Amino acid sequence: MSASAVDQKTGIAPMLSVRRGAKAIEFYKAAFGAVETFRIDSESGAVVARLSVGGGEFWVADESPEHKNFSPESLGGGTVRMVMIVEDPDAAFDRAITAGATVVVPVGNQYGWRLGRVVDPYGHHWEIGKPLSEGS
Repeated sequence: MSASAVDQKTGIAPMLSVRRGAKAIEFYKAAFGAVETFRIDSESGAVVARLSVGGGEFWVADESPEHKNFSPESLGGGTVRMVMIVEDPDAAFDRAITAGATVVVPVGNQYGWRLGRVVDPYGHHWEIGKPLSEGS
């Protein structure tokens, strides 16, 4: 393996398929404090955008069944959950609820984490929390 291959950084960022992509982007801004770092709007109104929350990135795109990209609304549920690690899970959870997310599991201490779970208006599930320090 070459030195450049060893030094290369790998990143993985989920791309969330949604209906009403432009509205979804506004939700993620309100719910999580997301910032748009890239966006393309098509003439049809479909959107693809890269969002960042505290340096963590994810993408949002209108579903495109012709490319086998389906939203949880079309599938009747999602296949993944996002885990968002934040300093203050209670505040982040409350902000998401205020913006329109729905409680799945309230914030509590479980599995060594301060953790709660919401579903956003587009069907994606978000676990919001942080590991508990020893002695908590």
